[in-house]
Amino acid sequence: MSDAAELGAFLKARRAALDPAELGLPPGITQRRVTGLRREELAQLSGISVDYYTRLEQGRAKNVSDAVLDALARALRLTDGEESYLRNLAAPKRRDRRAPQRVRPELQLLLDAIQAPAFVFGRYLDVLAWNALGGAVSFDFGRIEERNIAKLFFLDERAKELHPEWDAVSREVVANLRAESGKHPGDPALAQLIGELSLGSAAFRKLWAEHTVREKAQGWKVMLNPVVGELRLRYETLRLPDDPDQGMVIYHAEPGSDSERALGLLASWIATDERPVNTRSSQPHAG
Repeated sequence: MSDAAELGAFLKARRAALDPAELGLPPGITQRRVTGLRREELAQLSGISVDYYTRLEQGRAKNVSDAVLDALARALRLTDGEESYLRNLAAPKRRDRRAPQRVRPELQLLLDAIQAPAFVFGRYLDVLAWNALGGAVSFDFGRIEERNIAKLFFLDERAKELHPEWDAVSREVVANLRAESGKHPGDPALAQLIGELSLGSAAFRKLWAEHTVREKAQGWKVMLNPVVGELRLRYETLRLPDDPDQGMVIYHAEPGSDSERALGLLASWIATDERPVNTRSSQPHAG
């Protein structure tokens, strides 16, 4: 799908998600045939012509101004992540993505120094590096070849066993992937990934069609670890200033909780478990 077509699909999906009653709009003379706002209603709220908004949804408008994007973001009540996605689609920044992504050795040393589960992800949610705990709380990154988070969640049958709240987390994963995709519109590698996920998972196809956008930031995860059982962990995501395509995710448990004690047991098990050498970092991704 082209950037313009993707922009139109996103606008249509966000328009359909709005409740006219919450915006103080009248129900209309005739019964609404579809959910959400009509095109003319959103155009009125945005202060732009119906014809111009229609061309936006149909992928026929070019050089969309900042003022129009500001107005659309307000009218659609977009989150910060959704607004960034909108702007990326409207004015994509073309970058050379042929160079493989690499994690600096100093960053790996930092990961190893963190006494909590942590990993680094790159373009399209590829896991690039991790520390011992980060590679063992859920999928064992050191012992698997496929380390793309979206593929693991939708194409690996173990995902639902390891993540009891799979429905909610998988929705979040798709929203994260959508946010990442907006930073690289038109990238063939992204198209290949989305195609593979769409062919392999009906659940992914359904969620991707909803056009939900959410930057990977913070939240809770519940995981059923094969060694120590249930882990309830909070996570925070830190973007790397020298490479915004990479982010570090750090998990932590509530002090004094069962999950904190379980993480301690997991760390002890890792320390005595014989593991292959040089498995803390994946091979570079061309993306």
